[in-house]
Amino acid sequence: MANKVVCPKVFRDLRRFARCLNTAPTVPPMNFTGNYGSTNVTTPTLQPTDQILVNPEKKVINFDDVKELFTGVSTSRLIRSSLTLQMASIESMVDLGIWVMNSKFMHMPIFKEVILGFVKRTFYEHFCAGKDLIEVGKTVSKLSSVDLKGMLDYGVEHAMDNESCDQSMNVFLQTAELAKSLPSSSVSFVVVKITAICTPKLLKRMSDLLRWEQKDPSFNLPWKQKTLPLFAESSPFYHTLKRPEPLTIEEERDLQLGHDRLEKICKKCLELDVELLIDAEDTAIQPAIDYFAYSAAIKYHKDDHPLLFGTIQAYLKDSKERMIIAKKAAEKMGVPMGFKLVRGAYMSSENQLASSLGFQSPIHDSIQQTHNCYNSCAELMLDEIANGSGAVVLATHNIESGKLAASRAIDLGIRKDSKKLQFAQLYGMAEGLSFGLRNAGFQVSKYLPFGPVEKVMPYLIRRAEENRGLLSTSAFDRQLMRKELIRRFDVATS
Repeated sequence: MANKVVCPKVFRDLRRFARCLNTAPTVPPMNFTGNYGSTNVTTPTLQPTDQILVNPEKKVINFDDVKELFTGVSTSRLIRSSLTLQMASIESMVDLGIWVMNSKFMHMPIFKEVILGFVKRTFYEHFCAGKDLIEVGKTVSKLSSVDLKGMLDYGVEHAMDNESCDQSMNVFLQTAELAKSLPSSSVSFVVVKITAICTPKLLKRMSDLLRWEQKDPSFNLPWKQKTLPLFAESSPFYHTLKRPEPLTIEEERDLQLGHDRLEKICKKCLELDVELLIDAEDTAIQPAIDYFAYSAAIKYHKDDHPLLFGTIQAYLKDSKERMIIAKKAAEKMGVPMGFKLVRGAYMSSENQLASSLGFQSPIHDSIQQTHNCYNSCAELMLDEIANGSGAVVLATHNIESGKLAASRAIDLGIRKDSKKLQFAQLYGMAEGLSFGLRNAGFQVSKYLPFGPVEKVMPYLIRRAEENRGLLSTSAFDRQLMRKELIRRFDVATS
């Protein structure tokens, strides 16, 4: 696809505009090894020949050729993306935005309309795929034109009653139908949030009971279905400090309704040959989410390939141990198990909860430990895939993790078009890494949250609150975009 060129009037000030895009607050460098809360950091600099190499003889991902990197991306899209990422990188602006969105002003109709209008035209349109399935289809088509896939995620979460759970289930079923109607090469997954089909209150109750059963195997859970191991020896149990009361008859009924909703979604996806991905959430309710995911994975799969992928958050100290235990149990049952591997998105809330209860945080003590855990989990899954077992989605914005995994996959002889290995990044983030991996021949997806702007606000606020560590990737992306904008300026004015 040919690159679009904006009018000469825009190009007149493009150099000055591009320089502004490259100014950013201090952000952690890729090899930052200090504590999560440290402020003694420096801004990473894009070198003239910033090529990511593992073997000096082998170029895995090339960031040198920005023309090739941003092939198919219009100049207007580059400018808009750069501006939005620039705003998102200013912490004071993010803090102000979070305060405004959580303030009483949002209960004032006129004020709310103005704020939501601004959010829609900026952050929402940059990080979200649209308000409904029609707009999502258009976004998927645009991604497909630049050889990227879409992971379709209905952005509503934390349903409060059975009626809203049923509404969410129906949207997930419709999303699966949309995925089937689009070219098979354009959609990789339908994403399901268990909190959208089972209330967080019930998931918390279930998680407490599951934790207590782990501590006391004689504790009886009559409602429990066959599943994979949910805990490891290193798993935290401070969420449940006393023996919980059994589920009431009404709670058991609601739990069965939750199972029924997920089973309907699984059956529909199996019928349509559309893969499912279950998102992770905070540790207070994650055991119940894993329970839902693993019990469904045992029942529904496509021969030797998983239908359903669970999510492992590598910033948790017990993440690798839990993944290994669950995978081994699945193999023993003859169940193919897939995982999406992420770093995690609930750092602030996890630290605050553990501290309030007088316990150590379940999260690694430094960002480098999280990087090491992520890379170790990725290496383990790639080795398993090379040996014919398992499947993984490596969801990362970290350049080093991306290039290490890509190099390892090549060394192991894993086919780049294998359905058992995919890379993923958030829509609107880490564009350089997405296009770099695409150019290297790997399957790459963008995570596409969608829904009415007011309903996906919790998602956008969490992205802002919990992903400040992505600023380093944002700075790297903005530098790449700057180089390409200047290159296009030079071509247009030469």
